[in-house]
Amino acid sequence: MSPKESLYLTMLATSQIYRRWQWIAVLILPLSIFAQSPAGEVQERIRKVENSLSPDVVYGDTIPLANLLQRMKTTNTKGLSIAVINNYQIEWAKGYGWADEGEERKVTTNTRFQAASISKSLNSLGILKLVEEGKLDPAADINNYLRTWKFPYDSISKNKKINTYQLLSHTAGLGIHGFPGYQADTILPSLSEILDGKQPANTKAVRSVFEPGVKYQYSGGGTIISQMLLMDITGRDYAEYMQAEVLTPLGMSNSFYRRPSPTDKELATGYYRTGKPVSTKYHVYPEQAAASLWTTPTDLANYIIECQVAYEGKSNKVLSPALMKTRMTPYFNRSSALGVFIENKKGVTYFNHNGSNEAFVCVYYGSLQGGSGIVIMENGENFQLIREVLNSITQVYDWKGFYNPVFKKAVAPLIDSLQRYTGNYLAEKDTLTIKLAGNELVMQENGLPANGFKLIFSNNTNFTIAETPSAAFRVLTNAAGKVDALELKQGGETLRLPKMQ
Repeated sequence: MSPKESLYLTMLATSQIYRRWQWIAVLILPLSIFAQSPAGEVQERIRKVENSLSPDVVYGDTIPLANLLQRMKTTNTKGLSIAVINNYQIEWAKGYGWADEGEERKVTTNTRFQAASISKSLNSLGILKLVEEGKLDPAADINNYLRTWKFPYDSISKNKKINTYQLLSHTAGLGIHGFPGYQADTILPSLSEILDGKQPANTKAVRSVFEPGVKYQYSGGGTIISQMLLMDITGRDYAEYMQAEVLTPLGMSNSFYRRPSPTDKELATGYYRTGKPVSTKYHVYPEQAAASLWTTPTDLANYIIECQVAYEGKSNKVLSPALMKTRMTPYFNRSSALGVFIENKKGVTYFNHNGSNEAFVCVYYGSLQGGSGIVIMENGENFQLIREVLNSITQVYDWKGFYNPVFKKAVAPLIDSLQRYTGNYLAEKDTLTIKLAGNELVMQENGLPANGFKLIFSNNTNFTIAETPSAAFRVLTNAAGKVDALELKQGGETLRLPKMQ
């Protein structure tokens, strides 16, 4: 998971208040494959999925349903790829739009996308395979196994040692949430340089921020330690080990952890919200275990199915059923297991992971009962669109309790309040501008989009944006009653955005 995946992941398209927007139509060119199901039934389900995109927050009493192709155009999403699992089979997979618009390469079911933090799920299989083989005691101090680099315990860890299960469940008390990656033509740091925060690494050292084993805190840094652990125990290159011991046994023939070849024409190019591509087409990640996997929804669907059947005691391509059950058991809190997150909805348990790299976002869900699953990958920044597609698929396939929209009533703020709210607000390095458009208020980020996003008020001081329903704003005033800031709440975080004078 990259740093984008925290506070701003779904802000302004999901929009990462973060940067870049523009509305440019994109030519949609779908291709599809099908599993063994009656073609007519599958086609009808695909049609319903493509025409039932649904928001998480509904203003009014009726859920608005949107068309996938139209939403790709209005959100300026270049490419999207989907795979759906039904009854332990890939029922269909389909690609939409451009893998690379400039080269006129379409998204196909063979187009590889960056899996970003989903890399951590497959990494956990590689690590647990060492546990299965008796080469690693997951409850022991990691320094018992690290050879080329040792974790530097200090007073913050309070004499407690970190173990492997804590690394995989984000309970090791470590910092470094995620990694921004490097341009594809850049000299990359070594793994030890990344762990120690030494140049040319572009992140700080991976160190304790609180004692291990007391609470959950997402740490891509901890995952990188597990990568070093695997390499020191096996004496093998990480990408080679994962290919031979995990990806190939799972039938993931279009997947790899190695540094990609610039001549590979099956790789998707990452696009920003402006519609511009990443300058080197994509970023590369020496933090392999945390973010470097290239794959397809079809390959990830094969991974999901193996997890499902192994969990039920019917397969052991990588892990035994017993260890797969351990992997799917929350280690500390209700959701964080070993390389996956666990959710329970209406009596059905799901395992999942999201991903966000530079100009790539993705998600997968698999059920632990009944053999259902979904994978959605995008070469863009719009996680909100992924959420809408996910909501559509779960409704069409009747995943009970999965889609629970929040219904809100929109109200018109007092007319004399509107002018008070206008102005520029500082959001880290970006500027949010609120201005009047007729009798309505709209918001722009760094001047985009040109017409702004309409503010939807639930009372005179609280508002959100239809394109970003997970971000809740509140107008803050000082003792004199003058507006001096906005409060933004999203993803459990609260941020104060001061008004610029």
